[in-house]
Amino acid sequence: MDPRNERLATLLLDYSIQVKPGETLYLEVKGKETLELAQVILRLATERGVTPFWFYNDETLLRQFMMSASEAQMQRMAELHLELMTRSDCYIGLRGSENPFDLADIPPEQTTRFKKLFSEPVHMQRRLKHTRWVVLRYPNPAMAQLAGQPTDTFADFYYRVCLLDYKRMSQAQDQLHALMSTTDQVRIVAPGTDLTFSIKGINCVKCDGRLNIPDGEVYTAPVRDSVNGVIRYNTPSLLEGTVFEDIEFVFRDGKIVQATAGANTVKLNHILDTDEGARYVGEFAIGCNPLILQPMKDTLFDEKIAGSLHFTPGNSYDDAPNGNHSAVHWDLVLIQRADYGGGEIWFDGKLIRKDGVFTDPELEKVFSAEYLQG
Repeated sequence: MDPRNERLATLLLDYSIQVKPGETLYLEVKGKETLELAQVILRLATERGVTPFWFYNDETLLRQFMMSASEAQMQRMAELHLELMTRSDCYIGLRGSENPFDLADIPPEQTTRFKKLFSEPVHMQRRLKHTRWVVLRYPNPAMAQLAGQPTDTFADFYYRVCLLDYKRMSQAQDQLHALMSTTDQVRIVAPGTDLTFSIKGINCVKCDGRLNIPDGEVYTAPVRDSVNGVIRYNTPSLLEGTVFEDIEFVFRDGKIVQATAGANTVKLNHILDTDEGARYVGEFAIGCNPLILQPMKDTLFDEKIAGSLHFTPGNSYDDAPNGNHSAVHWDLVLIQRADYGGGEIWFDGKLIRKDGVFTDPELEKVFSAEYLQG
């Protein structure tokens, strides 16, 4: 058993969700390789006086259900899990799919139905709003393949990133949080991108290891109808068993009025037609984890890339609400470092980041690897 899992499980229980004796933990486990970490989490949680409920689930199992489940069956499945989630104080989602493409051929209408009938009530409405939760991936061979690295090399990178000093990261994010909290107009410029919107009056949130591991972003949301212009994302995104590349959105008064993604344009638009809110944006975030530099088709890592931002079609979070509601929440990433074509972020007419580097030297310093690793 990897001794680093003891440290990771401790971080999850004591820092991320801060379990207390007498509470109930809902642990969702996806993938056989994750069982090693799951065992440690269950042992430590029980020792802390927590009652754990564990649920094994992966795409090979979900596939058997989603391929032919009726609306009534999906609703009943949601009722069962909603009851369990309602009785839980906290949730850990431990993900380690052996093949991230297992759901690639599920009929799109089934995927949409499942998001609306299961994911929306159980996770978007109940878990996100009423439990203390954290989600993470596990460094299995499938994840290493997506990252294009040998398994052992990737595992070393994974634990180095996941076991950062998140208390120190939280302190480092204070200045960026304050800056975003006082900003009205934002302009994003990059190759193929020129986008403007307002974040005035929307709460700003530090992501410092409480909800995601790894972490490293500060987010808010645009005023729903304020987004205008075009954005071209330069990182691939794996969703519902499909890798989307070269995604481009054209916005008019907050709404995505044109969306393309090469050969996957039809599927892209099907996702955006899930409901009315899917064509509006629920999150704007700046990525600032200095140890994550390259995209690896995993949202939990890619959205934290140093020098990146993500602009998310779909649901807004309750702690940074802009009134947009959707069964979709799709974090799409634009890297603005010079090695990815460069770019600029402007706040109220002032350049605050150029080519992925903050123009304020003190702000750039606290997001360095040297600072966050002590």
